[in-house]
Amino acid sequence: MNAIDRNQFINTEADLRALIGFPGGLVLHKVISEIDPNCRDFISKSPFVLLSTADSEGKCDVSPRGDDPGFVYIIDHKHLVIPERPGNKRMDSLRNILANPHIGLQFLIPGLGETLRINGRAYITKEEALLKKMAVKDRNPLIGIIVEVEECYMHCAKAFLRSQLWTPETWLSKEDLPSPAKIISEHANVDGATPEVIAARLADGYKNRLY
Repeated sequence: MNAIDRNQFINTEADLRALIGFPGGLVLHKVISEIDPNCRDFISKSPFVLLSTADSEGKCDVSPRGDDPGFVYIIDHKHLVIPERPGNKRMDSLRNILANPHIGLQFLIPGLGETLRINGRAYITKEEALLKKMAVKDRNPLIGIIVEVEECYMHCAKAFLRSQLWTPETWLSKEDLPSPAKIISEHANVDGATPEVIAARLADGYKNRLY
Protein backbone atom coordinates (compact mmCIF):
# COMPACT_ATOMS: atom_id res chain seq x y z
CA MET A 1 0.00 0.00 0.00
CA ASN A 2 1.35 3.41 -0.93
CA ALA A 3 1.89 5.93 1.86
CA ILE A 4 -0.67 8.70 2.13
CA ASP A 5 0.69 12.08 1.02
CA ARG A 6 -0.46 14.37 3.81
CA ASN A 7 0.82 17.36 1.86
CA GLN A 8 -2.22 16.87 -0.38
CA PHE A 9 -4.68 17.24 2.48
CA ILE A 10 -7.08 20.21 2.30
CA ASN A 11 -7.07 22.03 5.63
CA THR A 12 -9.07 25.22 5.13
CA GLU A 13 -12.49 26.07 3.75
CA ALA A 14 -10.86 28.60 1.44
CA ASP A 15 -8.82 25.86 -0.22
CA LEU A 16 -11.89 23.64 -0.40
CA ARG A 17 -13.98 26.39 -2.03
CA ALA A 18 -11.20 27.13 -4.50
CA LEU A 19 -11.43 23.53 -5.67
CA ILE A 20 -15.18 22.83 -5.43
CA GLY A 21 -16.83 26.25 -5.73
CA PHE A 22 -19.96 27.70 -4.11
CA PRO A 23 -23.59 26.54 -4.07
CA GLY A 24 -26.18 28.26 -6.23
CA GLY A 25 -29.13 30.30 -5.07
CA LEU A 26 -31.62 27.42 -5.08
CA VAL A 27 -29.40 25.32 -2.81
CA LEU A 28 -28.86 28.23 -0.45
CA HIS A 29 -32.58 28.97 -0.16
CA LYS A 30 -34.06 25.45 0.03
CA VAL A 31 -33.52 25.06 3.78
CA ILE A 32 -36.53 25.65 6.03
CA SER A 33 -36.72 25.53 9.83
CA GLU A 34 -39.92 23.58 10.45
CA ILE A 35 -41.94 20.55 9.36
CA ASP A 36 -44.17 21.97 6.64
CA PRO A 37 -46.92 19.97 4.85
CA ASN A 38 -44.39 18.74 2.25
CA CYS A 39 -42.03 17.38 4.91
CA ARG A 40 -44.96 15.89 6.82
CA ASP A 41 -46.08 14.04 3.68
CA PHE A 42 -42.56 12.77 2.98
CA ILE A 43 -42.11 11.48 6.54
CA SER A 44 -45.52 9.79 6.44
CA LYS A 45 -44.37 7.74 3.42
CA SER A 46 -40.89 6.90 4.70
CA PRO A 47 -40.23 3.48 6.29
CA PHE A 48 -36.55 4.15 6.97
CA VAL A 49 -34.44 6.89 8.55
CA LEU A 50 -30.73 7.19 9.32
CA LEU A 51 -29.73 8.83 12.62
CA SER A 52 -26.41 10.63 12.86
CA THR A 53 -25.16 11.47 16.35
CA ALA A 54 -21.86 12.24 18.06
CA ASP A 55 -20.58 12.00 21.62
CA SER A 56 -19.11 14.81 23.70
CA GLU A 57 -15.74 14.36 21.96
CA GLY A 58 -17.24 14.50 18.48
CA LYS A 59 -16.88 10.76 17.77
CA CYS A 60 -19.65 9.97 15.29
CA ASP A 61 -22.17 7.21 14.81
CA VAL A 62 -24.84 6.51 12.18
CA SER A 63 -27.67 4.14 13.04
CA PRO A 64 -30.71 3.01 11.02
CA ARG A 65 -34.33 2.98 12.17
CA GLY A 66 -37.11 1.37 10.18
CA ASP A 67 -40.74 0.30 10.40
CA ASP A 68 -43.98 0.70 8.49
CA PRO A 69 -44.23 3.99 6.57
CA GLY A 70 -45.17 6.79 8.93
CA PHE A 71 -43.63 5.13 12.00
CA VAL A 72 -42.00 8.45 12.92
CA TYR A 73 -44.68 10.43 14.77
CA ILE A 74 -44.97 14.16 14.08
CA ILE A 75 -45.96 16.07 17.21
CA ASP A 76 -46.17 19.54 15.67
CA HIS A 77 -44.38 21.72 13.13
CA LYS A 78 -41.17 21.74 15.22
CA HIS A 79 -41.06 18.32 16.84
CA LEU A 80 -41.11 14.66 15.82
CA VAL A 81 -40.46 11.47 17.76
CA ILE A 82 -38.76 8.27 16.64
CA PRO A 83 -39.80 5.12 18.55
CA GLU A 84 -36.95 3.08 19.95
CA ARG A 85 -37.64 -0.58 19.16
CA PRO A 86 -35.77 -3.53 20.79
CA GLY A 87 -32.14 -3.75 19.68
CA ASN A 88 -28.78 -5.05 20.86
CA LYS A 89 -28.67 -2.71 23.89
CA ARG A 90 -25.45 -0.98 22.82
CA MET A 91 -27.46 2.26 22.80
CA ASP A 92 -24.81 4.16 20.82
CA SER A 93 -27.24 6.79 19.55
CA LEU A 94 -28.99 7.17 22.89
CA ARG A 95 -25.77 7.55 24.86
CA ASN A 96 -24.54 10.09 22.33
CA ILE A 97 -27.73 12.11 22.69
CA LEU A 98 -27.27 12.25 26.45
CA ALA A 99 -23.78 13.70 25.93
CA ASN A 100 -24.46 15.81 22.83
CA PRO A 101 -28.02 16.62 21.68
CA HIS A 102 -27.19 17.54 18.08
CA ILE A 103 -28.67 15.07 15.60
CA GLY A 104 -28.99 14.63 11.84
CA LEU A 105 -31.71 12.57 10.14
CA GLN A 106 -32.03 11.33 6.57
CA PHE A 107 -35.41 9.92 5.51
CA LEU A 108 -35.59 7.48 2.59
CA ILE A 109 -38.52 6.26 0.51
CA PRO A 110 -37.87 3.10 -1.55
CA GLY A 111 -37.69 3.89 -5.26
CA LEU A 112 -37.19 7.64 -4.72
CA GLY A 113 -33.71 9.06 -5.18
CA GLU A 114 -34.24 12.32 -3.33
CA THR A 115 -34.12 12.16 0.45
CA LEU A 116 -35.30 14.45 3.23
CA ARG A 117 -32.67 15.68 5.66
CA ILE A 118 -33.52 17.11 9.07
CA ASN A 119 -31.09 18.56 11.59
CA GLY A 120 -31.92 19.54 15.14
CA ARG A 121 -31.62 18.76 18.82
CA ALA A 122 -32.61 15.42 20.31
CA TYR A 123 -34.08 14.41 23.64
CA ILE A 124 -34.99 11.00 25.08
CA THR A 125 -38.54 10.62 26.42
CA LYS A 126 -40.37 7.95 28.41
CA GLU A 127 -43.75 9.73 28.24
CA GLU A 128 -46.24 6.86 28.10
CA ALA A 129 -49.08 8.81 26.51
CA LEU A 130 -46.82 9.83 23.63
CA LEU A 131 -45.16 6.46 23.17
CA LYS A 132 -48.55 4.74 23.10
CA LYS A 133 -49.22 6.46 19.77
CA MET A 134 -46.42 4.36 18.24
CA ALA A 135 -47.41 0.99 19.68
CA VAL A 136 -47.10 -2.09 17.45
CA LYS A 137 -48.87 -5.37 18.33
CA ASP A 138 -50.03 -3.71 21.57
CA ARG A 139 -46.41 -3.10 22.59
CA ASN A 140 -45.39 0.44 23.39
CA PRO A 141 -41.75 1.42 22.83
CA LEU A 142 -40.07 1.95 26.19
CA ILE A 143 -38.55 5.23 25.04
CA GLY A 144 -38.54 7.56 22.06
CA ILE A 145 -36.19 10.10 20.54
CA ILE A 146 -37.78 13.54 20.29
CA VAL A 147 -36.16 15.80 17.69
CA GLU A 148 -36.63 19.56 17.86
CA VAL A 149 -36.27 20.58 14.21
CA GLU A 150 -33.83 23.31 13.21
CA GLU A 151 -33.31 22.56 9.50
CA CYS A 152 -35.28 20.64 6.84
CA TYR A 153 -34.23 20.28 3.21
CA MET A 154 -34.26 17.92 0.25
CA HIS A 155 -31.10 16.12 -0.82
CA CYS A 156 -30.61 15.37 -4.51
CA ALA A 157 -30.69 11.88 -6.07
CA LYS A 158 -27.18 11.76 -7.54
CA ALA A 159 -25.83 9.21 -5.05
CA PHE A 160 -28.76 6.88 -5.74
CA LEU A 161 -28.38 7.28 -9.49
CA ARG A 162 -24.65 6.57 -9.35
CA SER A 163 -25.07 3.56 -7.07
CA GLN A 164 -28.24 2.29 -8.80
CA LEU A 165 -29.45 1.43 -5.30
CA TRP A 166 -33.09 1.09 -6.33
CA THR A 167 -32.34 -0.91 -9.50
CA PRO A 168 -32.90 -4.62 -8.69
CA GLU A 169 -31.04 -5.70 -11.81
CA THR A 170 -27.79 -4.42 -10.26
CA TRP A 171 -28.22 -6.22 -6.93
CA LEU A 172 -25.92 -9.12 -6.00
CA SER A 173 -27.33 -12.62 -5.96
CA LYS A 174 -28.01 -14.09 -2.54
CA GLU A 175 -24.99 -16.37 -2.97
CA ASP A 176 -22.68 -13.41 -3.62
CA LEU A 177 -23.79 -11.33 -0.64
CA PRO A 178 -21.45 -11.04 2.36
CA SER A 179 -22.37 -13.29 5.30
CA PRO A 180 -23.24 -11.15 8.35
CA ALA A 181 -23.03 -14.21 10.59
CA LYS A 182 -19.49 -15.02 9.38
CA ILE A 183 -18.38 -11.41 9.82
CA ILE A 184 -19.80 -11.18 13.36
CA SER A 185 -18.25 -14.53 14.28
CA GLU A 186 -14.78 -13.52 13.13
CA HIS A 187 -14.97 -10.02 14.60
CA ALA A 188 -16.26 -11.16 18.01
CA ASN A 189 -13.96 -14.20 18.20
CA VAL A 190 -15.89 -15.66 21.14
CA ASP A 191 -15.78 -19.38 21.96
CA GLY A 192 -18.83 -21.15 20.60
CA ALA A 193 -19.97 -18.18 18.49
CA THR A 194 -19.69 -19.97 15.17
CA PRO A 195 -21.28 -18.54 12.02
CA GLU A 196 -23.99 -21.20 12.30
CA VAL A 197 -24.80 -20.30 15.91
CA ILE A 198 -24.88 -16.59 15.13
CA ALA A 199 -27.02 -17.13 12.02
CA ALA A 200 -29.55 -18.99 14.16
CA ARG A 201 -29.54 -16.23 16.78
CA LEU A 202 -30.05 -13.58 14.12
CA ALA A 203 -32.91 -15.49 12.55
CA ASP A 204 -34.60 -15.95 15.93
CA GLY A 205 -34.25 -12.27 16.77
CA TYR A 206 -35.63 -11.18 13.41
CA LYS A 207 -38.60 -13.51 13.79
CA ASN A 208 -39.47 -13.12 17.47
CA ARG A 209 -38.02 -9.87 18.83
CA LEU A 210 -38.74 -7.08 16.35
CA TYR A 211 -41.07 -5.39 18.85
